[in-house]
Amino acid sequence: MAFAEHEVLIPRDAMDVYTFLIDGTNLPQWRTGIRSISLASGAARTKGAVYRQTVLGRSGRPVPADFEITEARPGAEIRFQVTAGQTRPSGGYYLSTEPEGTRVRFALEYQPKGLLGLMKTGIQRAMKAEVAQLERLRDLLAIRSAA
Repeated sequence: MAFAEHEVLIPRDAMDVYTFLIDGTNLPQWRTGIRSISLASGAARTKGAVYRQTVLGRSGRPVPADFEITEARPGAEIRFQVTAGQTRPSGGYYLSTEPEGTRVRFALEYQPKGLLGLMKTGIQRAMKAEVAQLERLRDLLAIRSAA
């Protein structure tokens, strides 16, 4: 199994961070590689919402990476499952309140099957790069808080 996680401290209230993260259309503001995203079904910002997403693939071509929000606990946790694309990891954002702000942990896990199992090292590297983008979220929300 491939697993990656990263955490940051964001100088914002947990509900502010949660509200930003639960809206899938905010992803392009802090995650690179997203070409398009829109709500495909369900109520926005709730458990069961499905977002249609296209990301830049390894070959430089757009690939589907739709996902569904599988858990939504306001101010505490958002979990999702990728439902389209060659790799379909699950993951989540886990929030905890601290005196200086909100600690956010972004975790991804994926069980490669078939021939994808041979690419485990590449998949692991890609997942580490994805969760490390949490640094960009911290910077974005810190700037918004200062404004």
